Amino acid sequence: MVKIIGCGNRDRGDDQAGILVAERLRLLGATAAVHAGDALSLIEKWDSDEDVILIDAIVSGDSPGAVRVWDSALPLSGFPTAAAGLAVSSHGFDIAKAIELARALGRFPKRLRVYGIEGANFDRGGDVSVAVATAIDVVVQRIRQEIT
Repeated sequence: MVKIIGCGNRDRGDDQAGILVAERLRLLGATAAVHAGDALSLIEKWDSDEDVILIDAIVSGDSPGAVRVWDSALPLSGFPTAAAGLAVSSHGFDIAKAIELARALGRFPKRLRVYGIEGANFDRGGDVSVAVATAIDVVVQRIRQEIT
């Protein structure tokens, strides 16, 4: 079974992308959780024997709505990191740091995939941009295919 976790902040425009993906997947019958906390509390949401899919808005300088996918079978160097001058998450939550911390604590899941959706509008109270709304549809379909 796959554990799906959508990360974000519902009050910050494109930052709610991960939450919206999780909610859409729920409507399609999948089990999906939402997360708005820090790295340690995210790690508490999975077990080391689980297959986890994590979805979040990212800021990497790519075009709004671009989707990046990282699989734990690949080196972490393939995922954008704050150390490379990229904000991995739009809300100050560094996914790469959570991954490194989970590994150090022996809490890394059996398999982890991260879907990052490039955001552009993070204004408080803002709506999801058109490009991100389109990407949300794409990610929902990709994850749905992956889990069925």
